[in-house]
Amino acid sequence: MSILSVFQCSSPQLPYKVLTHHDDIVATLAEHGVRFAHQSLPWSIRPGNAQQQVRDEAGEWIDGLMAEHGATSWTLLDCEEELPDAGGWREEHVHNALEVFAVMAGRAQVSLRVGDEVFAVLCERGDILHVPAEIRRWIDLGDRPFCLALRLTGNGQPAKFTGDNVCRELPGMAEL
Repeated sequence: MSILSVFQCSSPQLPYKVLTHHDDIVATLAEHGVRFAHQSLPWSIRPGNAQQQVRDEAGEWIDGLMAEHGATSWTLLDCEEELPDAGGWREEHVHNALEVFAVMAGRAQVSLRVGDEVFAVLCERGDILHVPAEIRRWIDLGDRPFCLALRLTGNGQPAKFTGDNVCRELPGMAEL
């Protein structure tokens, strides 16, 4: 089940709003230009599958998402039991183009900072988050990660890290 927890940056330890109904999550995120959707996924790929297997099984779906959003590049966040070594996923960053984050298997928490609020979205298999350019964000995979997620970007530019530690002050996926 997808969950949206909303925090004030001034009191980061406890969310002031927790939503579990899909339509409520969609409406709340839409107020900030963020789209959230869910699709049933027909494949059995999981973290640890070779990238070519992911491409073979989900290539048509990936191509459709890329065409729909004008994406020029895609990367996989693929981890099982161990956190990825590189990428700074847990560090607050921004992209200068739309980012589409789609969970293909497992789960991940994507946190978005808009003004003085943080919207922590627990995304599960089939959840697709469309994050506009310049919204601060970070991704938490919990203490025992199990996630295969697709990240599409419009221009392939690397993330710009903010250096802000707000992402360290809020509870992570394991604490919520």
